[in-house]
Amino acid sequence: MKKIIAGVDEVGRGSLIGPVYAAAVILNKNINKKKLKDSKKLSKKNREILEKYIKKNSYWAIGSASLREIEKFNILNASLLAMKRAIIKLKKKPTLVLIDGNKVPEIKNYKLKSIIKGDQKISEISAASIIAKVSRDRLVENLSKNFKKYNWAKNAGYGTKDHIMSIKKHGVTKFHRKSFKPIHNMLSPKKIR
Repeated sequence: MKKIIAGVDEVGRGSLIGPVYAAAVILNKNINKKKLKDSKKLSKKNREILEKYIKKNSYWAIGSASLREIEKFNILNASLLAMKRAIIKLKKKPTLVLIDGNKVPEIKNYKLKSIIKGDQKISEISAASIIAKVSRDRLVENLSKNFKKYNWAKNAGYGTKDHIMSIKKHGVTKFHRKSFKPIHNMLSPKKIR
């Protein structure tokens, strides 16, 4: 049986806003793997060009876990849930799923393997990191239109100095992850009942 490898990566785990995204990718034989790098090492423009190229030359799927799910299950479990959703959505079933990091989601009848720094070593995972990043960045840019003061289009909701200052000045929005330390600490302590 021919080996069908899928690469999986998530994005948005450390962000202070919105959902966490994951992508699963099975590359076609003809794709130029030399072009594929960890999404963090590419410019925004290059990521967008490569995203189109990968989508044209692979089976791919995106999964996400909502803000509510992050607050309910915690960010690690929400990330694993997003990965699971992406893997299950693939139109072709992989014989092996390589996942960036040191944890794998629980999925019956799938062979899963975690690879630390996989986005730098495995083309399929690099491709997944690019698709996940571009997809989530698009969502955040869209959200940013109504919340310009927070500069999400630039900081992707991460806890940059300017984002933290904006939260202190303008308050917490419905898109902020209230359970995350910087946000949690800024909210007035709720009375314990």
